[in-house]
Amino acid sequence: MKRTAFFISDGTGITSEALGHSLLAQFDAIEFEQITLPYIDSVDKANEAVHKINSAAESDQARPLIFDTVVDENIRAIIANSNAFKIDVFSSFLKPLESELGADSNYSVGKSHGIVERTRYKDRIDSVNFAIDNDDGARTKQYANADIILVGVSRCGKTPTCLYMAMQFGIRAANYPLTEEDLEFNKLPSVLEEHRHKLYGLTIDPFQLAAIRHERRPNSRYASLDQCDFEVREVEKLFKKLNISSINTTNFSIEEISTRVMAHAGLERRMN
Repeated sequence: MKRTAFFISDGTGITSEALGHSLLAQFDAIEFEQITLPYIDSVDKANEAVHKINSAAESDQARPLIFDTVVDENIRAIIANSNAFKIDVFSSFLKPLESELGADSNYSVGKSHGIVERTRYKDRIDSVNFAIDNDDGARTKQYANADIILVGVSRCGKTPTCLYMAMQFGIRAANYPLTEEDLEFNKLPSVLEEHRHKLYGLTIDPFQLAAIRHERRPNSRYASLDQCDFEVREVEKLFKKLNISSINTTNFSIEEISTRVMAHAGLERRMN
């Protein structure tokens, strides 16, 4: 079974996407074609969106799904006339919340993802820059300022996890790749010793690691299953020996890895 889902917003569409993805993920038996239509902030754009929605309905022979975070009532009314099943995020959640709080909401376009508070935005950018500057052991002198240091073999997910934690939570995350030489001596590089309390390990299934590395360096020793199996086995032994908390990233998304690492490490979000 195939259905089309539209995420429609007069802002970035991030909120409608986040809600929609979470709900659609519960339906494994259905294949969803997911289409995001951001910045639908005029009547013309709304009519164009309705045309796309109705075309999808005709093509699929089934009503598309709409996850909508449009503020303007006129634009919402136009979209509501499309041949689709519509979930209006604001009317579904804000109206009951207004009733409970006894106050009207601001109904501001893009407020949840705009630069509402400059200090908070600057913190996010600083955290992202920190993650980039301290990627792959590039600047170990800054580790004193890190909230957490991810360690693991090459290509196990350290960099994207650091960047996600920086973007979403304002966490200053560094990462350091444990090399074959480190693993052969079964010890941490000296630069990590004084920061052992900040270390958190990432590991991965050797078969998946080999597949990931093969995309980067095809048919190399680096990407061979034997090499990947050796490195994963040795890094897990090192984590156990030094009592370094770790997570196997094989079956988790970057979002899940990040939140699990933060929960295990006792880190709290810096940005609200």
